[in-house]
Amino acid sequence: MSDPRALATRLNRHAPRRARVRLESERAFGRALTLRTWRLGNGLRIHVVPDSSAPVVAYQTWFRVGSRHERAGKTGLAHFFEHLMFKGTAAYPQGQLDRLLEGVGAETNAETWTDWTRYYETLPAAQLPLAITLESDRMQGLVLDTEQLESEREVVMSERRDRVEDDVEGKASEVLFERAFQTHGYGWPTIGWMRDIEGYTLADCHEFYRTFYAPNNATLVVVGDLDEATLLGLIQEGYGSIASSRASRSPQAGAERTQGRARRKQVKLPTVTEKLSIGLHAPRLGDPRWVALSVLNDLLFGGRSSRLVKELVLDDEIATTCWGFVTPFADPGLYEVWVSLREGRRAEDAEKRVWAAFERIQRDGVPEEELAKSRHQLELGMISAMETAGGKAEQIGFDDTVVGDPVASFTRLERYRTITEDEVRAVADEILRKKSSTTVLVRRGGER
Repeated sequence: MSDPRALATRLNRHAPRRARVRLESERAFGRALTLRTWRLGNGLRIHVVPDSSAPVVAYQTWFRVGSRHERAGKTGLAHFFEHLMFKGTAAYPQGQLDRLLEGVGAETNAETWTDWTRYYETLPAAQLPLAITLESDRMQGLVLDTEQLESEREVVMSERRDRVEDDVEGKASEVLFERAFQTHGYGWPTIGWMRDIEGYTLADCHEFYRTFYAPNNATLVVVGDLDEATLLGLIQEGYGSIASSRASRSPQAGAERTQGRARRKQVKLPTVTEKLSIGLHAPRLGDPRWVALSVLNDLLFGGRSSRLVKELVLDDEIATTCWGFVTPFADPGLYEVWVSLREGRRAEDAEKRVWAAFERIQRDGVPEEELAKSRHQLELGMISAMETAGGKAEQIGFDDTVVGDPVASFTRLERYRTITEDEVRAVADEILRKKSSTTVLVRRGGER
């Protein structure tokens, strides 16, 4: 790799102030790769990991905006705007972006969640300039009009009906988060409330674009077979003229207010069997306890030999499926448990079994053999996820946006390898408490 100071000097020789690049940091990314972080004068950050193991490049744009950054009455705008970003620009009308990328064999898509929105391409290394041209163009030149707004409104309303209104698990999860988070933005769904989707205006969209889709609220992650000097020069050319946004907001730090008593809600939904959903307030992703809770979850729900899958699904056959999930959020989130009962079984049957399993871990701890199995499963999952250029880029962008550290995955990996029985038992004692739980009992009923 070239000397970064000499490289910056050469690139900045004739560059305007907004386009001037400087090195922020240089860190190891695993044993064999190096991650350099650069910043343009307009605030755009760029993480670069050259990796010539395959002739491909992953190019990802992460915006620090998700559903938790919205305000009441305008929920779902981050997800809605993700749709609008594919509607076209003056230079590349609707449909051209996809056609151009697909024409060179690229894979492209986007997604939005609570803390972030990302746009991503994986493409042949020789086609990297195309991705830079298209992504820099829609960061500054998106066309927004009433026709596009109304067209996409219908698409998103239909998506909400399919994924929430007509989906038992989706609806139950929405109820759970709304009950568990009463002050934090994690309490509303990423897709937004239907009444809010119906009320979006063109002015809302223009404001959202100006506020969040600015270089100082974005990070590029580029991993693969690339020449760093060429890459940075193309990024200067594509993004260097874009002004930063004065209105750009950083994620609001904070946590849900303390829950001092259990919350319960029964809902009737169109299902032939009852369901159980439990939420327990959990640490944020950057908290060391998050790894211990993830190991605990794997012990309980991580595959056919895990405690509750074996008990509820395989041995006693009171449920068809069960799973647990620790939210990887920037602020404290939820440990979510789901059980789908067999016909004739009550949700309370599973509820008693789940809490009994929690109490056994609190009382008896975890045998080393069982703990080692979960450690190895989680370690393998992380390593496998970063085998490709796209997987590496996703992990870098995700950790940078959510935790504030682009190589945090390696810290978590080491934590998985060294987690102890005492740490797992301690997090079980702290998190698995009925008084801070939210429970949703899904009963048969309702109409589709």
